[in-house]
Amino acid sequence: MIKFTLVTVTYNAADTFMPTAESVLNQSYADVEHIIIDGASTDDTLQMARDYRLRNQQSASRHEIVIVSEPDKGLYDAMQKGLNRATGDYICFLNAGDRLADADTLLTIADKIDTEHKPGVLYGDTDIIDAQGRFLSHRRLAPPEHLTWRSFRQGMLVCHQAFYALTDIARQEPYDQQFHYSADVDWCIRVMKRCEQQQRELVNLHTVVCHYLREGQTTLHHRASLRERFSVMVRHYGWLTTIAMHMWFAVRAVFKKPQ
Repeated sequence: MIKFTLVTVTYNAADTFMPTAESVLNQSYADVEHIIIDGASTDDTLQMARDYRLRNQQSASRHEIVIVSEPDKGLYDAMQKGLNRATGDYICFLNAGDRLADADTLLTIADKIDTEHKPGVLYGDTDIIDAQGRFLSHRRLAPPEHLTWRSFRQGMLVCHQAFYALTDIARQEPYDQQFHYSADVDWCIRVMKRCEQQQRELVNLHTVVCHYLREGQTTLHHRASLRERFSVMVRHYGWLTTIAMHMWFAVRAVFKKPQ
């Protein structure tokens, strides 16, 4: 069987952790590793994670739950720890507050995998939810039918939580921790570049695989995130392409502005 590793990074996430954990606990697919990288929380997050692990042991799913709690150097340092520890065939990062779309999400993804010629990435759609799990909207940027590393010139068309990367490839591309808010964008592009080099397919799942919590690091630090994303685009696409695309973003925003 294909094994999935889901990594959840937490720090004082007592208000958001359990819906994420429940969405993993309820998966009908059996071979799941859930790695929780906690940054030495001072609230009830760690105890919640331990209670979740105990519930999992008593449930029919019996997934593998790994809990690490120690100080870290920020979000992407914690995510790198999860990547280093992953033992699954595929890895995905599911933030505290985000949820798998339904109980059969991982089963649906597994059914799309050719085990003889494993895809480098499997990617899907995302819905935006509020803190109570209520649907707000479909994500504005939709994944293209045929994704390549060049696709992200138009923005991050696939969100991190809907991006399942072959772990062997993902581990070859550590997070660049000079970025504080956009290292995930840079990482996804580099993973897709490596897939192209290795002639690994990127597979569109044609379904919603994640419910994404509206408030996150990039929305709380929107301006700094935009500056970092500009730097990421320059790194991969060059100055001319990046400036041209941002001019197009500005024009598009004007025409889409409500009257």
